[in-house]
Amino acid sequence: MGNSKSTAGGQTTIPAKETYVWYRKFMMEYPSGLQTLHEFKTLLGLQGLNQKANQHVDQVYNTFDMNKDGFIDFVEFIAAVNLVVRGKMDQKLKWYFKLYDADGNGSIDKKELLDIFMTVQNLNGQQTLSPEEFTNLVFHNIDINHDGKAATLLGLTFFYSGR
Repeated sequence: MGNSKSTAGGQTTIPAKETYVWYRKFMMEYPSGLQTLHEFKTLLGLQGLNQKANQHVDQVYNTFDMNKDGFIDFVEFIAAVNLVVRGKMDQKLKWYFKLYDADGNGSIDKKELLDIFMTVQNLNGQQTLSPEEFTNLVFHNIDINHDGKAATLLGLTFFYSGR
């Protein structure tokens, strides 16, 4: 039992011994048992970002804060680690989709895609295409029915299958 792995939704979870190690580290770093947004940014070395990049990091933090109390507790932390380290591609794609579907309407529209690209550029500092050029290029190729939406939840299969 102490060495066992379980599955949740088809995802292999972190073994119990490894979870205990993570728990000890988490509690040593965050004695209150709660990680703040500032601590999250410090852990990932993401201080001093511009406003757009900061908004993205805040959005990532908020997707991991599942109970929306403004903190990441250990259960939320280990779920995030499990997704990043052991999550299957489709689980990661669903998480990214949820992250970038800012208005929660089940689709990524042109504005949301533009926000994604601008955020990525702000995080890594590359400017090969303008955000508008990139967004127009992507939409030209994937907005098959010309409804102004890059993807719906069903469209996630489209991206995952490599079409």
